[in-house]
Amino acid sequence: MTLEIITSDTLSPVRHGFFTRRGGASSGIFAGLNCGLGSSDQRQAVQINRDRVAQAMQVTPDRVARMHQVHSATVAIVENSDDISAAAPKADALVTKTSGIALSVLTADCQPVLFADPQSGIIAAAHAGWRGTLDGVLEATVDTMIELGAQRAAIRAVIGPSISQKAYEVGPEFHENFVSENPDNTKYFTKGKAAGKFLFDLPSLGVSRLNAMGLAAVQWTGHCTYSDAERFYSYRRTTHAGEADYGRLISCITL
Repeated sequence: MTLEIITSDTLSPVRHGFFTRRGGASSGIFAGLNCGLGSSDQRQAVQINRDRVAQAMQVTPDRVARMHQVHSATVAIVENSDDISAAAPKADALVTKTSGIALSVLTADCQPVLFADPQSGIIAAAHAGWRGTLDGVLEATVDTMIELGAQRAAIRAVIGPSISQKAYEVGPEFHENFVSENPDNTKYFTKGKAAGKFLFDLPSLGVSRLNAMGLAAVQWTGHCTYSDAERFYSYRRTTHAGEADYGRLISCITL
């Protein structure tokens, strides 16, 4: 099956893609394009999937930079191939101004966010779950891009497939944590179906934080990972189904 790659005109002409699960070599609960080396999937299948992604991004597999994602606001700069061959940094965003390197981020409900300043030739990829977004990973990514020479008013950012509000029910403690951080955060919640529960709008939080930085353009692709099992992996859907593990979607950007 051919790979399915979601792209956005907002990032044009920079090569990028939010890959769905279609077109991969994995089977069973991982069926499709599982790119998570940390999953319990067969490593050979995952490597085949990652190689297919590299080919689609028009780079060799050894030029796909990755990170050990820890739900932080830590950003790593990728300068050359040595940074890729070394152990994956514990970070939740990658930034580079080096052509021929594809920055990658893995997700399964969290926000994959791709950034580009085409004029300065600087790109970034971030993993933005609720914790990382609240702690400032998006702002830290933009700050690092600017340190490398990007212009804030020229940076474009696109949030890829993520869990949508209708599928993201949380408890009162989660709601309280957000509201105590900033009372204005109540706008990202509506009442849930169950008593005392809330529905949380992660993409709206991401879009709001990005817009507040004065970037050139901000977009969410509008795809919900939880609601479309044929196209996307979802940690929450897997948990609700009682499955042992889940696949990871990959998103990439390269100069």
